[in-house]
Amino acid sequence: MDRRTYLRGVGAGVAVLAGCASRESERTDAESTANRSTSAGTSGPATASSVHRGYETTTVRALTPDRESLGEVTAAIADTPELRYRGLSGTETLPVDRGMLFVFDGVADRSFVMRRMDFGIDIVYADSEKTITAIRHAPVPAPDEDGNDQRYPGRGQYVLEVAYGWTADRGVEAGDRLAFEL
Repeated sequence: MDRRTYLRGVGAGVAVLAGCASRESERTDAESTANRSTSAGTSGPATASSVHRGYETTTVRALTPDRESLGEVTAAIADTPELRYRGLSGTETLPVDRGMLFVFDGVADRSFVMRRMDFGIDIVYADSEKTITAIRHAPVPAPDEDGNDQRYPGRGQYVLEVAYGWTADRGVEAGDRLAFEL
């Protein structure tokens, strides 16, 4: 191999590597730190915008009564009738570091369904003081179910939906508290 051919090959290799490095550095922080797996076993890049398109988000922390942190998620805020109705329906995956926070005007008995859900979730009910009143574990609907018949009741002003098993994995239980800013 002559020197000119060798140098062209080295130059092409450097150009390819430089192109890969610049594309990698252009990724957003959310893309580079996103959790790539869910409790449902699916994977792929998950960003706040891809999971929660059309929603504002907030960080929600689960705390013991002594304010010890048990875990946190970035949650979409569902605070209008339209956003609450849509919820996570039609969402393909829910990474373990994401969730949805349903905000209501006051404390009431509520019931959530698994309409058009492709993964299981934990449903966390909290009162006006953000104290957890109930946790429901909602598995993915069977292939022949639409999820409308799967009802999970609770009482609260706030309802947090997170990946199935998230609460058990972190020891979150009734009497613990949620902390978030709206």
